[in-house]
Amino acid sequence: MTESLKRSGTDRREQLLLWLKSESPLTGSELARRSSVSRQVIVQDISLLKASQEPILATSQGYIYMEPAGQTAPLASRIIVCKHRPEQTEEELKLIVDYGVSVQDVIVEHPVYGDLTAPIRVGTRKEVDDFIRKISSTQATYLSQLTGGIHLHTLNASDEDKINDACAALEQAGFLMTD
Repeated sequence: MTESLKRSGTDRREQLLLWLKSESPLTGSELARRSSVSRQVIVQDISLLKASQEPILATSQGYIYMEPAGQTAPLASRIIVCKHRPEQTEEELKLIVDYGVSVQDVIVEHPVYGDLTAPIRVGTRKEVDDFIRKISSTQATYLSQLTGGIHLHTLNASDEDKINDACAALEQAGFLMTD
C-alpha cells in the first residue's frame, strides 16, 4: 500500500471521528456515502478506530461516539427487569420514553453465553419508531425471545422521579417484574 493511500485512510478516519462527535448516530451507509467509499471500508475504519481506543458504539440507529465519563451531565440510572411478548416491545419503550427516560440497552441472561447486552439507546418516540422499524425490516428477533420475554433495561433520566414515574407506569401495564 502506498503512503498516499495510507494517509487518505487516516484522513478518512479523522473525518469519521469529526462527524460522529458532532452528529451521531450515523449509519455505516451514510458514512460511506459521505466518504465516497463502500460500507465495508467504513466497517473496517470503525474497527480500526475502536482498536485505537476510540469510544465508538454500534447501535440499531447507527454508530455513536461515546463521550468519556465525566463530560456529560449527571444522570439518574437504574436497571429494571421487564417481561412481555415481542409484540408489546413498542408499547413498553414508548411508555418509558414518554416519561423523559431513555432506554440504554437490553440485557438477557443466556444459559450458555451468560449475560448478553445490546445497545438500544432510545429516548424519544421517533427513536423507538426507528428501532421497531429496523427490527421489522431486518426480520430480526428481540433478545428477550431467548428468555421467554424476561429482560433487563438500563434506564437513564435527568432525575430519579422520572424513572420512578416510568417504573410505576410499567408496573401498571404489567411489564415490570418486581419479585
